[in-house]
Amino acid sequence: MLKTQDALGVTMSEETLMTVLRTARLELVPITLSLVEAVMADDCASVERLAGARFPGKWPGRSLIERAFSVSVERVRANPSLRLWGDRLMITPTVEGERIIVGSVVFHGAPDPDGVVEIAYGVEPSSQGKGYGGEATCAMVEWALEQPEVRAVTASTFPWHTSSVKIIRRAGMEHSGWREHDLLGDLEIFERRRADAPRGAGVGARGTARIG
Repeated sequence: MLKTQDALGVTMSEETLMTVLRTARLELVPITLSLVEAVMADDCASVERLAGARFPGKWPGRSLIERAFSVSVERVRANPSLRLWGDRLMITPTVEGERIIVGSVVFHGAPDPDGVVEIAYGVEPSSQGKGYGGEATCAMVEWALEQPEVRAVTASTFPWHTSSVKIIRRAGMEHSGWREHDLLGDLEIFERRRADAPRGAGVGARGTARIG
């Protein structure tokens, strides 16, 4: 069971989205527009202040944001509550007690009219191979399916990307179809429905999330 700590200074309607989730090794901290703006401005000090943690490796930039959220930065600015729905940084303490940002997990937007969200994650290169991606993805799939507006979570990856397939299946997602990639071949699509969601409330609506 995830322990939660409510973020301060948010309205009741924002409370769930602005909750810090805790897993065995990670804090999953909401990504805010202020944090995105600081990344865009190449302001490392502000990002680390807002997150309360240090970046361990290569500094991200505008291109990373646009790749992570599958939309332009301008569209994130135009509707942050829609575009940043559920998105969180992965933060973990070091043995020295310092908090570092090791990655992020995102949903590419709020649930669509059918209640479907798509999930993806990224882990900073020096922190890969430690299981952080799987730990965060499992936690965020569980969190999403607890939200009343969500009926299904989808993800997709290439079948040869065995580590991503393993993470997806660990999160309880099952094969539900295929989607053609313009350059790299077929993407395998997975989904997990909420227990009370009828069949069909899933991949037909989106099915384009990327893992790994």
